[in-house]
This record gives sequence, structure tokens and C-alpha cells, in this order.
Amino acid sequence: MEFGKNKVNEKIEPFPNLTAGGAELAARLPQALFRDVVVLAIVSAGVPGAVEVAKHLGAPLDLIISRRLLAPRGPGSQAMAVNVAGTLVVDDEIGPRPDKPETPFDYFVADALNGLARRVEVCRAERPRVDLAGKKLLIVDCGIRTGLTLQAAVSAARRLNPAHITAAVPVTSADGRQIAETIADEFIYLAAPEPFGNAGVWYKDFSRLADDRISEVLISA
Repeated sequence: MEFGKNKVNEKIEPFPNLTAGGAELAARLPQALFRDVVVLAIVSAGVPGAVEVAKHLGAPLDLIISRRLLAPRGPGSQAMAVNVAGTLVVDDEIGPRPDKPETPFDYFVADALNGLARRVEVCRAERPRVDLAGKKLLIVDCGIRTGLTLQAAVSAARRLNPAHITAAVPVTSADGRQIAETIADEFIYLAAPEPFGNAGVWYKDFSRLADDRISEVLISA
């Protein structure tokens, strides 16, 4: 959907910070077209922008928190554990998990999932799980370089049976844009400059929130 996109290769100035990037993105999202959505912030860099989007739309805000477990087919592949608004989704490539770890791999996966659970507890505090079945989702991040993070987020969210998934970022690479347009039902971005580098290049201040601060922001959103 084209809401004031910059043309590829057009020179743009970096956003002042993550909040400013999110505010500019939010301003391009018509409220009438995004009624009854749940805004999901990709932790951690996507949180400040998602806060602005949720405020603009008057929408509830929750989190997507991921942990990469394996690269089963080498660089560029990934098997992930992703917590989407309180629900854990683990890629099928990890396989069934025994009640008690038995092998070194079992222990590795168990430790990783425990670490993710602790992070979710800090970031979401006492927030209950949100049922996303049949809901319209708006997944927000600060930017896209390879698209792997967004791919994991969208794939995990799909398994919770939402009605529709929109992905939105202030800035994306050309490769990231192609991936996002393939995996999401709708993709919204403000600029796709080339060369891209990485998302941090497009923010004068790329400071991200600590996990305990994220919980405070989520409670006040």
C-alpha cells in the first residue's frame, strides 16, 4: 500500500530516533483503514515506533520476541522460537521436545527456551496472553535489512490464525521489501534507500529500550 513512499534510490535524511521514525510512519496510516487492529512491536528496536503507531490508531499494543535456535541449512536459514503476544511458537525444524532433556541438543533447546521465557516475563510483566485468532495484526519494526527477523515474526503470527497481517517499517532495503511483500498480506514503508547498509544507519540515535523499560512502556501504552 503506498502511503507516501519514497522512491528507491531517493536520498533521504536519517530519522532523529526510533520514536520519530515511528511517529512519521504512524502519520501515514489512515485511522479509518486500521480499525480494530492489534499492533505488535518486534523487540527491541521496533518498540518505540510501534508505541507511536498504536497511539495514533488507538490500538492495543503487544510484543513479538524471538530467539534464533539453529541455522539448519547454513547462513541465511533459521529455526526460531518466537513469542507472539504471550504465545510461544517454535519452528517445526526443532522437532518434538521431550518432557525432560536427554541429549546435548535437548539441553541446548531447553536452555534457549528458558532464556526466551525469562525475557518475555521481563518485557511483558504480568500481561496475559492475547488471543490473536481472527484478528487483524499490524507488525511494526524499525527497519528491514535481510528480512529474516520479519519473516520469523510473520511466520509465527500466521500460526495463531489471524485474519490479516500488515507489516510496516519506516525504512527498508530493496531485498527486505521484496521479502516483506511476499510474506505479509500488506506491506507499508516510507523509504527504500539504496545502498541500504543496516537499519541503524537511518537513525541519528539508534538507542533501544532495555527489557525492563519495555515492560513499563507496554503498561502505559
